Amino acid sequence: MSEGRKGFFGRLVEGLTKTRDNIVSGIDSIFSGFSAIDDDFYEEIEETLIMGDIGIQTTMAIVEDLRQKVKEQHIKEPGQCKEVLIESMKNQMNLGENAYEFEHRTSVVLVIGVNGVGKTTSIGKLAGQLKSRGKRVVLAAADTFRAAAIEQLTEWANRAGVEIIAQQEGSDPAAVIYDAVAAAKARHADVLICDTAGRLHNKKNLMEELKKINRIIDKEYPDVYRETLVVLDGTTGQNAMVQARQFMEVAQITGIILTKLDGTAKGGIAVAIQSELGIPVKYVGIGETIDDLQKFDADSFINALFQVKTE
Repeated sequence: MSEGRKGFFGRLVEGLTKTRDNIVSGIDSIFSGFSAIDDDFYEEIEETLIMGDIGIQTTMAIVEDLRQKVKEQHIKEPGQCKEVLIESMKNQMNLGENAYEFEHRTSVVLVIGVNGVGKTTSIGKLAGQLKSRGKRVVLAAADTFRAAAIEQLTEWANRAGVEIIAQQEGSDPAAVIYDAVAAAKARHADVLICDTAGRLHNKKNLMEELKKINRIIDKEYPDVYRETLVVLDGTTGQNAMVQARQFMEVAQITGIILTKLDGTAKGGIAVAIQSELGIPVKYVGIGETIDDLQKFDADSFINALFQVKTE
């Protein structure tokens, strides 16, 4: 593990403290408190995982897998189940290779999310990281209806040292995208990141807006690689899952950015989202600095949650 990964793993371990207190301490007390593996033992594990926002479906799948492995491996002691449980959780989150294809091709990344989830901040951090790796990045301020969204994104663009295409507040988001595509092509940008709206209370309008944006990209930039990320606030637990499902109705979501994991006891939602929706959590945010948005790795997440030491 590189120094950078080690540093992030340490911050992840620290950031997941509340979630760990919520889930792992409960699990540990079950392992130490039961003398036999019986239905009550499994029920207690189920309840602890559900209370930790792992989600009902995911919990059922994890516990079913645990039951099967306990039987197959002839495990008799509750304490011996911990490693099996950790493996079961990792398996539930395994969606194969988490692709970051957009980083290696000329691409347009649409980022959507409701107010207050950390969308603009995540875009700024992502832009800064791509720029630091030698990529030419352009931002499009197409969330034109939220007060101060353009100013906030402009501030992040300046901080990251990337170009931003913006119009007046209240202008047509599709017109901003049209200008941004033209600018990205003219400047031979590697990645165009578009800050788009996420007004779920008016899904029909949002759907029409996204359709219009997508039509412009299809027409003006037909060969570009496409990515659509939804930003969710980790502190909202099951509400984040509900939002993800709603966004899936209006857009073809290819990945999730899960923010604010450092301030929540509901970090288990990362397991539920990836397992139940089949959409990869691609990035997690665990702090305020530009390096605190990192690529998500299910194994590292579960290892950090259970404080499993890895080489």
